[in-house]
Amino acid sequence: MFYRENGQFKTSYRADQQIFPIAQDRWAILAIVAFAAIGIPLLVDEYLFRAILIPFLILSLAAIGVNILVGYCGQISLGSGAFMAVGAYMAYNTYIRIDGMPLIVALLSGGFFATLVGLVFGIPSLRVKGLYLAVATLAAQFFCDWAFLRIGWFTNNNASGSVSVSNLNVLGWGIDTPLEKYLFCLAFLVVFGVLAKNLVRGAIGREWMSIRDMDVAAAVIGIRPMYAKLSAFAVSSFIIGVAGALWGFVHLGSWEPAAFSIDRSFQLLFMVIIGGMGSIMGSFFGAAFITVLPIFLNQFLPWLGDLVGISVSTAAVSHTEFMIFGALIVWFLIVEPHGLAKLWSIAKQKLRIWPFPH
Repeated sequence: MFYRENGQFKTSYRADQQIFPIAQDRWAILAIVAFAAIGIPLLVDEYLFRAILIPFLILSLAAIGVNILVGYCGQISLGSGAFMAVGAYMAYNTYIRIDGMPLIVALLSGGFFATLVGLVFGIPSLRVKGLYLAVATLAAQFFCDWAFLRIGWFTNNNASGSVSVSNLNVLGWGIDTPLEKYLFCLAFLVVFGVLAKNLVRGAIGREWMSIRDMDVAAAVIGIRPMYAKLSAFAVSSFIIGVAGALWGFVHLGSWEPAAFSIDRSFQLLFMVIIGGMGSIMGSFFGAAFITVLPIFLNQFLPWLGDLVGISVSTAAVSHTEFMIFGALIVWFLIVEPHGLAKLWSIAKQKLRIWPFPH
């Protein structure tokens, strides 16, 4: 691209530097999706599907929903576990109470009802922010825990308080084996990931980020705070609700309210903080870290203890996991608020010019 400066024509490569990395990133994403759909099924056994890959896909989807609300719109939420529970239980009731209900429609209906609940508890965001909003969303968690535990209609009046689903199929395709569950969750993640990426890059995403950066200035330039905040709660709750339905239907198969306790809400928030707030890619990094770290510690710490002659108990491993999570959260908030996604971006930039930094 040419431009005129001081009577002379000069060349700028800025456009190429912006366009080419974007094109390369798109091809890289397509390659990753192709490898996930074709390569991983050829390399991974059933244990890895059940223990790592399926939870990673579903938690990544939930983290995307949390990131839209927390990272892009700046609305602190501690009720993500409640929205997952609404999605799981309402998808269950839709699936068993309506004859012939398709599985995908039932899962999406869980997201729809989670959207309604998210809008109700998102209304306080129009008046309060920060810690007060976090407490308001925390009320959603306690209310949903009580409702699903005490109101028998949600569990189809099951005396044990738990619910279960089986014989899942989509258009005659049975979803029984770990590979089929993995591919089913992967399809949901790819579709919702693309939709979320386009949303945050569009006009509504810019409105969310304006509210996050300075809501008063956003209102002055014509952005409607009520519409922006409630739309963020709606989109976020819908994605989290679908993720909750997948967690119950595909990963667990049988669950109770404890599966979506406040610990789940904190876990999703930790994913966003560690992975990177305001980054779709950061949602994947955070979910991968949260999923893999406990398994790694369960294998590494006992081996390290045996190496030095110390017996490491299961409780010690669990406590170490919490300490590492806490230390990393503090470290990322102080040193790198944009999380692993920013570190990955810096590494890519350095690799593009390596070994010639100038």
